[in-house]
Amino acid sequence: MNNEFNKEKEQTADWKHDPAASKQLAIDMARIAHDSRCTDIVVLDLNGRSPVARYFVIATGTSTQQVRAVADEIEIAGKHSGNKAYGNAGLQEGRWAIIDFVDVIVHIFDDEFRHFYDLEMLWGDAPKVEWQREGDDDTPHSGFGPGVEIH
Repeated sequence: MNNEFNKEKEQTADWKHDPAASKQLAIDMARIAHDSRCTDIVVLDLNGRSPVARYFVIATGTSTQQVRAVADEIEIAGKHSGNKAYGNAGLQEGRWAIIDFVDVIVHIFDDEFRHFYDLEMLWGDAPKVEWQREGDDDTPHSGFGPGVEIH
């Protein structure tokens, strides 16, 4: 893409936050997805690459119920933090969901749709943002809360 075009769009876009706040919102949304048992979570920095958003958060849910529940949780958390979502899509089917916070767009897919849309490949030149807290990993969870041991 033409970088001059993107820079011009970046300057004229109606962003809700300053760049640092947008980045923090993306990181917070990735952490909510992680805490809600999503896997393969990626935050892409689209600054200067897209007039659509500054950041994409991409995560994989394990079921249609989880995709819907995590999307709802992210939308509610955004609202409670003063970042009401502009809109959402895909919740009915539950195979993918998009929550649009204007400068941050959260995508939650089931595994099949994640591979089909392959946003990481589409935005392959976008740098990835570190979002994990110390001690976090991106391995699948057992489905039981922290500290629960199965014997």
